[in-house]
Amino acid sequence: MRRTKIIATLGPATDSATVLEKLIIAGVDVFRLNYSHQTQKHHEDRMKEIRRLSTKHKHAVAVIADLQGPKVRIKNFKTGKIKLTEGRKFKINTDLSTNDGDKTQVGISYKNISKDLKIKDTLLIDDGRIVLNVLSVNENIIDCKVITGGELTNNKGVNIQGGGLSADALTDKDIEDMSHAAKIGVDFVAISFPRDGNDVKKARKMMKDCDCNAQIIAKIERADALNNIEDIIKESDAIMIARGDLGVEVGDAALPPIQKSLIKKARDMDRAVITATQMMESMIENKIPTRAEVFDVANAVIDGTDAVMLSGETSIGHYPDEAVKSMSRICEEAEKQHSVRVSDHRINQNFETITEAVAMSCMYSANHIGAKAICSLTETGGTCLWMSRISSGIPIYAFTRHTGIRRRVALFRGVYPMKFDITHTDPLEANKQMIDQLIEQNVVEEGDFVIITKGDLRGKRGATNNMKIIQVGQALEHTL
Repeated sequence: MRRTKIIATLGPATDSATVLEKLIIAGVDVFRLNYSHQTQKHHEDRMKEIRRLSTKHKHAVAVIADLQGPKVRIKNFKTGKIKLTEGRKFKINTDLSTNDGDKTQVGISYKNISKDLKIKDTLLIDDGRIVLNVLSVNENIIDCKVITGGELTNNKGVNIQGGGLSADALTDKDIEDMSHAAKIGVDFVAISFPRDGNDVKKARKMMKDCDCNAQIIAKIERADALNNIEDIIKESDAIMIARGDLGVEVGDAALPPIQKSLIKKARDMDRAVITATQMMESMIENKIPTRAEVFDVANAVIDGTDAVMLSGETSIGHYPDEAVKSMSRICEEAEKQHSVRVSDHRINQNFETITEAVAMSCMYSANHIGAKAICSLTETGGTCLWMSRISSGIPIYAFTRHTGIRRRVALFRGVYPMKFDITHTDPLEANKQMIDQLIEQNVVEEGDFVIITKGDLRGKRGATNNMKIIQVGQALEHTL
C-alpha cells in the first residue's frame, strides 16, 4: 500500500465529472482548489462533485483551499508583450494604469514596493527569466537596468532576490475566499507567503471569525520565512514547500538542501509536510515523466514528505490520471527502501502528553514485533499524526466516527481512514469489530499481530491512554 499521499490540483482539465472520478480511482488522497484562478462558483461546484464521488467510492478525500496571497505581479502591456534587451533601462511605475505598459516601463500590483527596495537590489520577474538591477528608487518610480532580457508578457510575478517584500500575507480577496472556503466545508486552508508565526496566528484568528474549522497549511515560499521557520511550523498544522517562488528568491542551487531540512524539521515538530511545484511538469504534455522527475518525487518520499503535489499536471494537463498513476508507482517503489522504514524520531526527548507517549510506544513496538497493522480509535486524528512521524512500513488505520477527521488524516503519511463509531459499540467488542474489518479487506490474516490504541473514555478528545497487542485468531484474553 502506498503510504505517501498524493495531492491533485483541480482546473479546466478536471471540470468533467468523468475525469474527476478517474483521479479518485487512480489514487488521489487530497484535492487542491486554487483560489488564484477561476471563480468561487467553480470551486463550489467542484467541491460538491468531490464529495459525491468520495461517497460513491467510499474513499475519504480531503480538500485544500489554497489562497492566492499577496502575489506581486507586473501589470499589462499595450501590445500584450515586449522584448527587453540586456543593458537597457526599464522602469517599474507604481502609478501606471493597468494596460499602459510599453518597452520603457510597466505598472505593478503592489503599490508599496518602493518602500521595500534599495539601490543594487535584484528584481526577478517571471520565475527569474527576466532579471533587473535597481539603479534608483523614488516614490513611484523604480529605475532599473536589464541584466537578463527576453520576452516579457502581461501579469508575470515579481520577486526580490533574497526576499524582503513586506506585503501582508492575507489580502482582502483572501479573507473573502476564506469565508467561502468555510461555507463549502474544506478540510485545509493554505496560507500563501507567511513571513513568520504571527502571520499564521492572524490567519487562524480570521478563520475562527468566519467559522472556518479547517486546519492551516503554511506555504513556505518566501526567503524571509526561512528565518522564522520554527515559529511558522509551530503555529501551523502542516507546511507546504512551495518551490516556485521560494526557488526564485533563494536560488535554485540552495533549494534541495532547504527542502530536505524543511521536511525533517516539520516531522521533528510533529507537523505534516507537503512537497510541491513542478514535480512532474513534463506530464502536462507527455504520458510519461522524465527521469529527473522520477528522481525528484522519489527523493522527497525517501526524505519523509507526507504528500507530493501535482499542479499543472492535473489542472491543465492532457493526462491528469496518468500523472497520478505515475506518481503513485514512484512513491510505492521509493517506499521499499530500508531507510524509509526506520526512524529515531524523538528517541532522546521527553513526550509531552500521554497520547504522544502511547503513539510513540505503539510505533516502536509495531516495528519490533513485525505487526501487520495498527488500529487507532481516534476523535481528532492526533494520535495518528504522531504515529505517522515514525518511519515505518506498517499501515496505520484511523478508526473514527467523524467524517471530517477521516478526510483530515488522508493527508498524513501511512494513515488510512476507516469509518467506525465507538459510541455505538460495546467496548469489549470494539477490538474484534476493528480486526474483522481488516480481515474483510485482506489486510491481516490469522496469526498476524495487530496493535490497537484507544482511550478509556469513549468519544472524548485527547483521551488515548492505552495500547493492546492482539494476535489475529487468538482469544482476547490471550493478548500479549
